[in-house]
Amino acid sequence: MRAAATGRPKRRALRPARLGATDVVRVGAAGLRARRMRVFLSALGITIGIAAMISVVGISASSRADLDRKLAQFGTNMLTAVPANAATDPGAVLPDPAVQMVDRIEPVESVSAIGRVPGAAVYRNEHIPAAETSSIGVYATRLDLPDTIRSTMAAGHWLTEPGVRFPIVVLGAQAAKSLGIDTVTMQTQVVLGHRRFTVVGIMAPAPLAADLDLAAFVGWSTAQRYLGFSGHPTGVYVRVRPDAVVAVRAVLARTINPAAPEQVRATRPSDLLAAQALTDQAFTGLMLGLGAVALLVGGIGVANTMVISVLERRSEIGLRRALGATRGQIRLQFLVESLLLSALGGLGGVLFGVLTTTGYTATRHWLVFVPPWATLGGLAATLAVGAVAGLYPAVRAARLAPTQALSST
Repeated sequence: MRAAATGRPKRRALRPARLGATDVVRVGAAGLRARRMRVFLSALGITIGIAAMISVVGISASSRADLDRKLAQFGTNMLTAVPANAATDPGAVLPDPAVQMVDRIEPVESVSAIGRVPGAAVYRNEHIPAAETSSIGVYATRLDLPDTIRSTMAAGHWLTEPGVRFPIVVLGAQAAKSLGIDTVTMQTQVVLGHRRFTVVGIMAPAPLAADLDLAAFVGWSTAQRYLGFSGHPTGVYVRVRPDAVVAVRAVLARTINPAAPEQVRATRPSDLLAAQALTDQAFTGLMLGLGAVALLVGGIGVANTMVISVLERRSEIGLRRALGATRGQIRLQFLVESLLLSALGGLGGVLFGVLTTTGYTATRHWLVFVPPWATLGGLAATLAVGAVAGLYPAVRAARLAPTQALSST
């Protein structure tokens, strides 16, 4: 009524300008650009933590993927049988008809055997001292061994029926490396049992029969003719139907040696790989814990940086409050600044984590696999750390009164 009578316009209360999302990010980034070295050091702590977590998860996942590939390639349906006391008695053997007896088991798809030749050693030439055997074992083998264990050749070819009439040998992957042989020619020879044997092939690594990597293979009849082999097998390899692995394993020892089944030890090689995977998972959990600690330390560094930033920028805060900025806008500014700081460290951590995983897997000849959840989880953890670390400094900045902030300059 009074305003209408006097003719004066009614005054409206001034409202603070609203900040858009772009404005908020620009204001937060301005605080980071003003203190680049401090921002770099604070982000570095986040980077180390995220990189550690990403690389650990990536290496573990790549190892698991490589294990799954190997199991898919070589199968989980292979069983092995060796003398129960083979570890303490190198001369322990299995009964002669072991292969024929196992082959009668209905679910068995294929069976092969090897027999260690005692007293035989492999040398690159006649000038190598007798004691330097490189721990390479000499085995008589059946010709169907590669088909049963699903092994391939890295160079040359496997033993053949006409070839075993002559002194020829195939080397395991590690045995060839120990002897310094990486290619196969007609002139590639080794000394075996005081006699020169021609190397006709090098086997690729056999994950399900790793003990064969450090071995030299000669034909069964060749070993008997040139090396005095007795003909007793010391290891039997059995490939069975996937649905009958447990059942065949239960009767394998009794089939090979009915009179004394306790003298035969039947194993499933893929179980060893699975146990190795469980060990790797435990190690991965430990390393993830260390990465989490590093991330926590990085978060503390971010919080410290933001607290110091608030103390140093009291005049800026007071000026903005005097010009009409609300507490919420001040609080949002410093919270966004903390999130941007953590995000920089998180992106750097993801990048370095992926690069570390790629470099390590390349040395192991694995396929690189970084789970998407690991990168997304790392970034989410980074933002969570940034929000928690910046919450207290943001609230503290918002509580500063304009007069108090300006009077402290």
